[in-house]
Amino acid sequence: MKQGHIASIPEEGLCLNSAQLDEVEQSFRKWSEDSPRADVRLARLRILVIFLLIRYTGAKLNEVLSLNPSKDIDFKQHAIDFGREDSETKNDPRRVQISKMLCSEIQEILTDPFFRSFLKNRFDVDPGFVRRKFYERTEACGFPKNLGGPEMIRKSRAVELMQGNMPLPAVQKMLGHSTLNPTGSYVSFSADDIQRVTKLFIEREASRKTSARNSFFGKIQALQKGDIQTRVTLTSISGYSVTTVITNDSAEQLALKKGMLITAEVKAPWVILHSGKEEPKCSAENRFNGTIERINKGKVNTEYSVRIPDGTELCAVISTEGAQHLGLKRGDQVWVIFNCFAVVLDVD
Repeated sequence: MKQGHIASIPEEGLCLNSAQLDEVEQSFRKWSEDSPRADVRLARLRILVIFLLIRYTGAKLNEVLSLNPSKDIDFKQHAIDFGREDSETKNDPRRVQISKMLCSEIQEILTDPFFRSFLKNRFDVDPGFVRRKFYERTEACGFPKNLGGPEMIRKSRAVELMQGNMPLPAVQKMLGHSTLNPTGSYVSFSADDIQRVTKLFIEREASRKTSARNSFFGKIQALQKGDIQTRVTLTSISGYSVTTVITNDSAEQLALKKGMLITAEVKAPWVILHSGKEEPKCSAENRFNGTIERINKGKVNTEYSVRIPDGTELCAVISTEGAQHLGLKRGDQVWVIFNCFAVVLDVD
């Protein structure tokens, strides 16, 4: 199996998790409305928009403050172009997808005539003032203020995306990293492919469309049609292969074809864990080696979160009795295994 590039994800507590980010966001929203003076509410609303842009795009503070909202936000495509008017670099603007829901909210705010006259063309806020307000809202939620600065919100967003299984190269591209994960698979995905994968992930994240914990975004590499069923092999952006078998009728309904972008999902109870470094000899087609990051033990079932080398988090739920038999602990290397019939394909 391909090992790929190991993505570094900070230990819990070194940045805000998704629930904490949401709590800080709600604190900003309440604060932005909590003033009897209209001019103060407008000033606070401007800070809220800055927070939302950093929180959901992972952009740098200076990138957001340099935006010209009337030119740099594409409301039809639900995207923001950072660096469009950057005179210090010859690089093309970096297009970052946002959800349709967030785009509509920002558009509604920006089209308000009072806010437009207040904002003019740019946010035009002192960076130090923005940081102080970020610290204040973070402390108001009971979190250390150093976790709430714009740079840490950007970092927290990157971790959130990776823990949500957005492919590492897509996360890197979204955040504007100059060096992407150099995998052999990545070169077969065009910039448009990665943009489409990012858009799919962002919309799914916003709408919470699936209960499946394990998702692979990839491109169909092979279709092998049998008498009754079709074997489908896809390759993720990070280079991992996932195999599934579906009925011929399902393949036709999904209009599957080679090169098509698709999502493969596996529910946690269908995942089997095998301890040890050696790849197990078994009939399951899908096998991934990783490290246990978290264990949530219950009376009946125990949940394991396993991080594979490209940063993807896979979840397995097994009986607590079975967990006691395995004797696994955090930091142990394990194999995550599931057969081709456990994989569900999703075409958006």
